[in-house]
Amino acid sequence: MSETATSVQEALPVRIIGCGAIAREILAVCEANGLTHIDLVCLPAKWHLYPEKIAPGVQAAIREAREEGFSNIYVAYADCGTGGMLDRVCEEEDVGRIAGPHCYSFFAGNEKFETWDDDIDAFFLTDFLARQFEAFIVEPLALDRHPELRDMYFGNYRKLVYLSQKADQELQEKARQAAEYLGLEYEYRFTGYGDLRGALMAAVPAATKPDPVI
Repeated sequence: MSETATSVQEALPVRIIGCGAIAREILAVCEANGLTHIDLVCLPAKWHLYPEKIAPGVQAAIREAREEGFSNIYVAYADCGTGGMLDRVCEEEDVGRIAGPHCYSFFAGNEKFETWDDDIDAFFLTDFLARQFEAFIVEPLALDRHPELRDMYFGNYRKLVYLSQKADQELQEKARQAAEYLGLEYEYRFTGYGDLRGALMAAVPAATKPDPVI
């Protein structure tokens, strides 16, 4: 057996503590790129409705991972509305996280997202939110029970921009229907996985990295 093969075989797994809203995308990147040494644990996607839970939840998951024997740990969250609290946790625990203020930014590519000056009045959806529009937008905002609230919440938006990770006609139709429901213009942009792939590849020890695919 070659020295490289031995290094790969003996490499310790990486515990990824991920947001449940991007679980499918993390698994897709791992599968496509042969990241077999990633051990994924996802925290509840609905914490995005209660961002104050994210930082303490991630910290507890980091400490639990260390108790389980993981020395390589990475946080698959952007800031996600924590107001810098997640960065403070990551600094205290000495772990890295995906760069960016939110998943819209890192799916688009953080550098590219910063140049989208025409999107100040855009409401963004990802694949997850297109799939879970009712559970994460309609029901929490009580729009199903009080449709008159729609303009209160969305009156300052001009368009809904669907940032698509996977080209899927059914999800595109769901996103289009969401835009119609909210009374917004519809725009579709295929982003793929953006900066997520690079972040996950960087989290894997060098000896275990295959050539990137997507």
